[in-house]
Amino acid sequence: MQTPSTTRDWILYSLLSLTIVLIVLAMYQIDRQWLKLSEMQSALSEQAKDMRELRGAIASGAIAANASTSSNNSGEVAQAFQRAYAASRQPDYAQGDWSVEAFGTNLKTITPLVSSDAYASNVQSYVLESLIIRNPDTLEWEGLIAKDWTISEDGLVISFRMREDVSFSDGQPLTAADVVFSFDFIMTDAIQAPRERAYLEKVKSVKANGKYEVVFTFKEPYFEALSLAGGIGILPKHFYEPYLQEPQKFNESKGLLLGSGPYRLNDPKNWTPDKGNIELVRNERYWGDVQPSYHRILWKIIQNDSARLTTFRNGDIDSYSARPVEYQELKKDPQIQAKSQNFEYMPPVVGYSYIGWNQERGGKPTRFADKRVRQAMTYLTDVGRVIKDVMLDYAEPAVSPFSKASKQHDAALQPYQADLDKAKALLKDAGYQDKNGDGVLEDKAGAPFEFKLTYFQANEDTKRMVLLLKDLYARAGVKLIPTPQEWPVMLENLDKKDFDAITLGWTSGIETDLYQIFHSSQAVSKGDNYVSYKNPALDKLIDDARRTVDESKRMPLWQQAERILYEDQPYTFLMRRKSLLFVDKRIHNLQMTKLGLNFGGLPLENYVPLAQQKYTQ
Repeated sequence: MQTPSTTRDWILYSLLSLTIVLIVLAMYQIDRQWLKLSEMQSALSEQAKDMRELRGAIASGAIAANASTSSNNSGEVAQAFQRAYAASRQPDYAQGDWSVEAFGTNLKTITPLVSSDAYASNVQSYVLESLIIRNPDTLEWEGLIAKDWTISEDGLVISFRMREDVSFSDGQPLTAADVVFSFDFIMTDAIQAPRERAYLEKVKSVKANGKYEVVFTFKEPYFEALSLAGGIGILPKHFYEPYLQEPQKFNESKGLLLGSGPYRLNDPKNWTPDKGNIELVRNERYWGDVQPSYHRILWKIIQNDSARLTTFRNGDIDSYSARPVEYQELKKDPQIQAKSQNFEYMPPVVGYSYIGWNQERGGKPTRFADKRVRQAMTYLTDVGRVIKDVMLDYAEPAVSPFSKASKQHDAALQPYQADLDKAKALLKDAGYQDKNGDGVLEDKAGAPFEFKLTYFQANEDTKRMVLLLKDLYARAGVKLIPTPQEWPVMLENLDKKDFDAITLGWTSGIETDLYQIFHSSQAVSKGDNYVSYKNPALDKLIDDARRTVDESKRMPLWQQAERILYEDQPYTFLMRRKSLLFVDKRIHNLQMTKLGLNFGGLPLENYVPLAQQKYTQ
């Protein structure tokens, strides 16, 4: 039986019909909006493509490079870009292709300040920029974001005039306010930046004088004041300022990275270690006077040495840093020679490797708090044999943090020579004897002299060295327990000072400031004096040297400090290694400078000629 329609039913049907019509109209409007958005996106893509092609044509010489090559207001190429500009004038220069390298370990984080390893610093160097950079040919400072600067007669005030055409990769302008913010952000106690704060504590204030001038005022003279002020990686205020309200979120972050450099993260907030590879894309808004050549910078995570070599052979990475044990054979390898150019050199600012003896653990002194024990361990560490047997003489002994070519080094100090008898005498004097005849020394309480030596598990040469040292130490009754660890785990244990001894390396510079690593004040949680070494006499020399601007008076102070380190042996200084590098022949414009090989660096001076490019954008 059918139910008859009523007036109420007709009203309901009418409302339903009207609703359907409105929905259809809304969907039509949305479609039109999507169409408009698609058209806008397409137009922007075409504009970006046109701009890239225009820049490429300029850089390759297809269009005359007058003011077009430069975004400088004066139309001239700034000094900082001269080398890159010269590369862009080469007959075979072309933009395009990718730079593909390999890291031997997973990265824990690439967030500035929070990260503490050289791998993360390498990534950040393509994204973050500073006011000044060092010229690789003259080693003098020259302006990058700064146009020029003045220093007061007393050396306490440095004023930088900044370029007005610099922007971050998201399009926001870079101004003096961002430089001021970067300083204030670092100096905020809640932000995990103990290393940077240790240096910047010498700065009294950083103030903006207008939109494009920033003034640094120091509390006292500092020999590296210009480097310190001009070298701060400039953080965009609009991007990082919200984390002042959530500092823990910043401290625990893995990939918060945004800057003004020629490359950027596709997503500057959400990179995480589980993504594996690290990829940067070219910053199409880059303000620089010369644009970088590569479309992308990619680092593959390849932890095994053999796998990295195989990947290089297959042409899937652009360079391979050879181990000494394989270097000579690779130089004779037909395939490697056909595809590679090789470089064997000791970088002028090469760092050093060491064994760090942890002097305090869990708030209590360890056996390595005794200087005699540390000296004994250095006498047992036959560095000459390590260099000969493991490094095949592609290294030189390290006496201290100072290179033998540095003015900071006291030439009278020679490397410790292996001496088993001296080591045994020192250990006996410190109270260690083999009381039960088992071949292992015991302390006065009867505890055996054994310790774990932590090292990076993926480094085969370090593993060989540790096994050699295990045998050498055993001759004196000292039991070494090899303890390989993954890189993130090592960094975490360093922050917590949770290790007996550790072997690692430090990078170096033209003049090395000892404060960060050896000053007592830096033996704090997450500080770089993670072996808890404290010597008031050394502290005073470091403080005096840092405030001495006159080089002729400063160098004797550094040499006195070096003599204390030589005596105390907080580290057993091992060696400085040669670079044994193979680079794919498709990479052009490789040159040696006073800072080493110009492979990488900013702005990028290397390029791949068009005929040899193999990666699309």
